[in-house]
Amino acid sequence: MTIKELRADSTTFGVEFAKSKHAICFSTALGKYRLHRLLKSISESSDDPSLEDLTLTRLGYADRFYRELRITDMRRNSPLALIFCLFLLVSWNTIAEAQLAKLKVGYSAISEVDLPAWVAKEARIFEKNGLDVQLIYFTGGTTAVLALVSGEVPISQVAGPAVVHSTLAGSDVVMIAGGATSLDYWLMSRPEIKKAEQLKGGSVAISNFGAASDFVARYALDKIGLTPGKDVTIVQAGGISDRLAAVLLGKVQATVLNPPASFIGQKKGMNILADVAKLGLAFQNTGVATSRRFIREQPEIVRKYVRSQVETVHRIYTDKETSLQILRKYFRGNVERDILEKTWELLTEGTLLPKKQYPTIEGLKFILAPLTEKDVKARAAKPEDFADLSFIKEFDQSGYIDSLYKKR
Repeated sequence: MTIKELRADSTTFGVEFAKSKHAICFSTALGKYRLHRLLKSISESSDDPSLEDLTLTRLGYADRFYRELRITDMRRNSPLALIFCLFLLVSWNTIAEAQLAKLKVGYSAISEVDLPAWVAKEARIFEKNGLDVQLIYFTGGTTAVLALVSGEVPISQVAGPAVVHSTLAGSDVVMIAGGATSLDYWLMSRPEIKKAEQLKGGSVAISNFGAASDFVARYALDKIGLTPGKDVTIVQAGGISDRLAAVLLGKVQATVLNPPASFIGQKKGMNILADVAKLGLAFQNTGVATSRRFIREQPEIVRKYVRSQVETVHRIYTDKETSLQILRKYFRGNVERDILEKTWELLTEGTLLPKKQYPTIEGLKFILAPLTEKDVKARAAKPEDFADLSFIKEFDQSGYIDSLYKKR
């Protein structure tokens, strides 16, 4: 049976059930509030606007029959009615779950800029918007984009550099939500390396070539007067925790880190050779990307995801404790409270994680600029080629984003 047929059957059944005397079992044994929630979840998870009216009708029938039917009748049939209620409870939940669209979503780092995907999952914001999301971790943006291109995951949280490189190589990957739109990295060295010149002849760890950490490391080294490949060696070392461990164990002399790993490294005596975050540059950091093909084939799923992203950013801004709990969970519970709080404060100061989640065109231009020196395709490309603003623009122009922050 298809979802459409299931929806039709459940709608008919739901109306007949609400009209029947058995509706009272929900109102009495399980509580009217539970009934309202069940019926409302069916309506919200459906793409059919008419289902909302039917749901309201069912609620009305249930409330009316709750008032009109005699409680003595319920008491007479309570064992049978309770069994019937439990059966219906399972049935309604099964129908609601069946209407959630299953979706694999990638993310490429254990850092604060990936918090939106984690909060959307843990706070059930994806479910609220009709998505059953499975989060999959990839080491570095380049790997995550390869999974996008292959179709292994249709949506992923990745940073601009990986998207730009992939698109220039011929893929149709684009950013659809901005996520983090400025730099949050420090170039950090071992405790004994206090000056840039002491790094000469050493190695700097990144996640993988073409990823955000690669771009930022090269940019930071240039700012402190060092040339990658000549003065220092760039080595691929994996995720943020792997790079932090590589520095602390002396396997490499420096790396680029963002919170909370950068704060942890600082506590362990690592030195900041370049505070790239302080420059305040527009940069398409970790945001939401998909393929143009997926946008054409599944625009409703993309729309639901972008809506989830917008709502999640609002949740991060307005619910500190939930954000900290989820940060702690994904950082595996071994991060001190003060580091978690500093990480949340950095995210919500307004620059790094904007409330209106547009991909940053200026940030993509910044990424594209150094590539034009050697890449003919990069010289012909425009920053707009790497983003689709239509979905976030829809939620902005409708007033939906502003309305979230007006609520108390």
